[in-house]
Amino acid sequence: MNQHRMRFLSIPVVALAGLLLPAWLFLSSAALAAGPSRVPAPDFTLKSDSGENLRLGEYRGQIVLINFWASWCGPCRQEMPLLDQLHKKYAPLGFTVLGVNVDQDPDQARAMLARIPVEFPVVFDSQSTVSEAYDVIAMPTTVVVDRNGDARYLHRGYKPGDEEEYQRQVRTLLMERP
Repeated sequence: MNQHRMRFLSIPVVALAGLLLPAWLFLSSAALAAGPSRVPAPDFTLKSDSGENLRLGEYRGQIVLINFWASWCGPCRQEMPLLDQLHKKYAPLGFTVLGVNVDQDPDQARAMLARIPVEFPVVFDSQSTVSEAYDVIAMPTTVVVDRNGDARYLHRGYKPGDEEEYQRQVRTLLMERP
């Protein structure tokens, strides 16, 4: 093969690699994100919808599903009632859902909660400090924290059926010895 033809063929190969490498890195990181891990969950304190300050550390000894959501997020609205069902089902066993709203204006979140009420606690991260600590890059983002305060599972986004995976993960953590 002559040198000119070789150079001509290398351009599409390099361009294709430039497109496929970022896609592969994204897909492999998404697969890892959904897998189990043991990373200390960053502690935080935020104002709740009831007006009191809630601190993640106060839930030590329980399984906590932290759900970052926004009022403008369609999948968040779809997921909210399902998370409430999960909360009600496993709360007596030492489990809670903690909703972290990321809207800049908490009144938007309150309006959504009036339409889609939930029994689990909701806190407001209007300054995005907690969202940044948890590297929230998609809505919703869900982190499942074990009794020791370690983030064990991470889910970015929501599609119907994900709540079944949440339930499996919660059951697994509830069966672990404290």
